[in-house]
Amino acid sequence: MPSLYSLKTWYTRRLHLLVNASVRRGISPDLWTAVGVAAACVGAGAVVMGWWPLAFVALAARLGGANLDGAVARARGVARPFGFVLNELGDRASDLIMMAGVVGLALRTGAPHTTIGLLLVAALAATVPTFVSLAAAGAGAPRLNGGPVGKTERCLAAVVAAALPGHLDLIAWILIAGSLLTAAVRLRRTALTLAGSGALRDDQAGSRGA
Repeated sequence: MPSLYSLKTWYTRRLHLLVNASVRRGISPDLWTAVGVAAACVGAGAVVMGWWPLAFVALAARLGGANLDGAVARARGVARPFGFVLNELGDRASDLIMMAGVVGLALRTGAPHTTIGLLLVAALAATVPTFVSLAAAGAGAPRLNGGPVGKTERCLAAVVAAALPGHLDLIAWILIAGSLLTAAVRLRRTALTLAGSGALRDDQAGSRGA
């Protein structure tokens, strides 16, 4: 299903100067993970204040950090399993920080409690696609990313919220519906992939009742 995630390859190519500089200077991919989280913090603060141009730049930097850690790891030949763990932790922290910024915007602008509740539900719903993807990866399927509402779309929604704080209810509903649809799409793709890949390994099958 089409999503803004398809722009990732294009965006990463735009960052090739930073990738090349990181290779020359031996910069750790983990530094870019940290940069992504720091940019998410700046972006969240900008969202709270309604400074949408700064939010746009900061959240673009957040996505840049998320792209660069993997790109630099591959370019330097230092990719490792624990790097995947750090990348996931950085992405999840950035997501939570960004959604906290949208909730903070609602609080600052005096939004009704129902709106704040909807935004909290949206923050929870946004985690469901990731749970599906990680469960799929644990079962041996590819780690799925993208939309229709993935992290790129969530960043865009946060920028729109900062620009149009009077429409937070609508933005929350879009995030809720989009996140659940994304989870369903990933679950279906995972089911089709695993159906053609044979049985789970013994250790995976034994964990089903855990």
